[in-house]
Amino acid sequence: MFAAVAVALAAGLLSWAYQTLKPPPPKICGSPGGPPITSPRVKLSDGRHLAYREMGVPKEEAKHKIIVVHGFDASKDVNLPLSQEIIEELSIYFLFFDRAGYGESDPYPSRSVKSEAYDIQELADQLQIGSKFYVIGMSMGAYPVYGCLKYIPHRLAGASLVVPFVHYWWPSLPANVSKEGFQRLPVPDQRTFRVAHHTPWLFYWWMTQKWFTTLSLMAGNMNLFCPPDMEIIKSLSETPRVGQEKIRQQGLHESLYRDIIAGYAKWEFDIMDISNPFPNNEGSVHIWQGCEDRIIPIEINRYIAEKLPWIRYHEVPDAGHLMLFKAEPCEAIVRALLLG
Repeated sequence: MFAAVAVALAAGLLSWAYQTLKPPPPKICGSPGGPPITSPRVKLSDGRHLAYREMGVPKEEAKHKIIVVHGFDASKDVNLPLSQEIIEELSIYFLFFDRAGYGESDPYPSRSVKSEAYDIQELADQLQIGSKFYVIGMSMGAYPVYGCLKYIPHRLAGASLVVPFVHYWWPSLPANVSKEGFQRLPVPDQRTFRVAHHTPWLFYWWMTQKWFTTLSLMAGNMNLFCPPDMEIIKSLSETPRVGQEKIRQQGLHESLYRDIIAGYAKWEFDIMDISNPFPNNEGSVHIWQGCEDRIIPIEINRYIAEKLPWIRYHEVPDAGHLMLFKAEPCEAIVRALLLG
């Protein structure tokens, strides 16, 4: 009798554990009961779809073609505050896209730094924007740009990493630099990134449990934003944000959670393994860091720039994490990439 009860209890516990660890199936765009497809999409070689948005000068006429890689909890509908006059002066074609699992792009359970880079390459090829293009990655969208620098450097005309994601477990980071940056994070974020890196199979459970705060940003902690950021947030709030409701529509796990897991996974390469893609100065790579940024620790990006001197490093006084959404620094970032 006791053995039967024990077996039943164990089976019940295993069933409960399985249900709490297993994320729900995604609500794939265009599937029965899923969100509608409202944007143009390309079909990748593995059968997945990527949704995209074009802006600026027609690609057939443009001198410069830039692929913009959105950050965490964002999408292809992000807007850069560049005037039409500047876009026409510099003859820029912009290509925005939803990264895997975001917006209207199909989820990809195996997404990684490498897969994100090859998604960018295949998107460029499908839309025939040419053999070389520029990339701008913001915040969490910088890890796909690092992937481009590693895996497809021959396709790049230049790259900008704006307030870029940092990985606290890059092997080449000295322990003191990594520790100093990591300890600047709110304690809930430290716990969450540790889970993502060390036990990614627990991540869905961790993000859905109710005992501890998981991610300060998702909890609405506005202390993460410095005064310059708050000014930008106020300005953005005065204009309706197109497409905001689509960002997470296929599921939190497929969009936000997998993004964190992919970023903080063990990479196939170390950041210091990346070689200069432009040894003859035919292009340039930039890191832009706001001195007031409370989300990305400045000391880690400083260290990267010191060790990889071919990266042009810019620290912007009185700027925070959202600097790309202010007209003056946005123009400076684009001009330096194209004309620098």
